[in-house]
Order: sequence, then C-alpha cells, then structure tokens
Amino acid sequence: MANSALEIVGLILTLIGLIGAAASTGMPMWRVTAFIGENIIVFETRYEGLWMNCFRQADIRMQCKVYDSLLALSPDLQAARGLMCSAVALGGLGLLISLVGLQCTSCIENDDRAKRLVLIIAGSMIIMSCICVLIPVSWTGHVIIRDFYNPLLIDAQRRELGEALYIGWVAAAFLFAGGCMFVCCNLQSDDKDSRRYVYSRNSDYMAYPPQPLQPQQLVLIPQPQPQPQPQPVLSRHPSTNYSYHSRYPSVRSGVAYL
Repeated sequence: MANSALEIVGLILTLIGLIGAAASTGMPMWRVTAFIGENIIVFETRYEGLWMNCFRQADIRMQCKVYDSLLALSPDLQAARGLMCSAVALGGLGLLISLVGLQCTSCIENDDRAKRLVLIIAGSMIIMSCICVLIPVSWTGHVIIRDFYNPLLIDAQRRELGEALYIGWVAAAFLFAGGCMFVCCNLQSDDKDSRRYVYSRNSDYMAYPPQPLQPQQLVLIPQPQPQPQPQPVLSRHPSTNYSYHSRYPSVRSGVAYL
C-alpha cells in the first residue's frame, strides 16, 4: 500500500516536471535585455528564446519573429534545442511506460517482478529527461552570467536570466524527484520476496519469515546388555529334556550317563 501511494506521488511529480519542461522549451524568455545605467530610458524589451526573438515596446503587444537560419545560431542555442526536445520525448515516454507498471493498473497481472522492472525502466528514462533539461538550462545561464560581467561587451549586448530558465530548473527538480521515486521504491531483492507467502489478497493468512534452526543437545539412550547364552554341561544323570515321552532311554542319554 505504501509503494502504491509513492508511485502515485511520483507520477504526479513527473507530470508537473514534464509540463514545466515543455513550457520552458516553447517560451521565448531565455534571455532578457539588461537595463543598465541610471539616465537611460528604455522603451523596448527584447526576449531571446530557442525558436524566436520577441520585442515589446511600452504598452504595445509583443511581436515575435522565428529565427531565419539554424546554422546562424550560437552553439549553446543549437544544443539546447536538441536536448530540450529529447527531454520532453523521454519524459513523456517514461510517463506512459510508468502507467503500465503501476500497482493500481491491471496491464500486467500476477507478475510483480515484471511491474517493478517496468517502473525501474520508466524511472531511469525520467531521470535521463531531467539531465537533458538541466544541461541546456545551466549552460545558457552560465553563458549569460559570463557575458554580463565581460568588460569587452557594451551594455546593449548584455542579457539577464529569463523566466524560462527558472522554470527549467524547477522542472528538472520535479523530474528528478519523480524518477527517483519510481526507481527507489522498486529496488527490492528476490530474497525478500521469497519470504512472503501471500496466497490471496482477501485471505486472512499472514506471512511469517522463516526462523533459524537452533542446535539441540544430543541425548544418549542406554542400550540393553545382551544376556549370555547357557553352555551345555555334561552330567552323569540322565537328561530329562526330550521332545517326546518314551519308555526307552535314548543313546544320547546313555552316553551322558557314562
């Protein structure tokens, strides 16, 4: 029951992280114009994203333009595109696979080991999705901070961290938490499972772990002593041990008498 609740929590965290990663991928607010200087009045704000540039002037609505050439983009922006798309694909696929292995679903019946294996695979894919989100977001943030403190650049070329970067960091944290719940809750050895003797969910039987055998003290049982066999004794008197009664003495009795 505890694992089932943790699996539901991991599913919810993964779903939130996947939505955040998709939102961060499509938002143009990765780089924002930096307002530097006390006497400068700026009426225009510029946003740079993975797919387009946007401009906003005072009270006028935002106007966006898609990049004309892919090869003209910077290396970090090109890598961010591929990694963010891979993160969304891995997260969505891992979320679908996890639905098959949940205890509350009946896609795989009477095979707990197969369900655990499916959830471990799904959790690994979700953790890989977290890494694919974390790399471009952190890389872009590092480039923005490095250029901001570069004395060779003018103020108009400097940028600040946009909202999409913060959403990406939060989404990576949710994906990491969800993937770890799927993996850690299902890493159980076969030895622990072999000690469980559950016949039916509705039965009143309880599973008891096997108890180790205790050495018992050996007790020696006395054996009866064999009785000595009687030895034949020669006697001068006639023997009276006959198998039948007879009025005539036998030859053996005569020899014994002598």
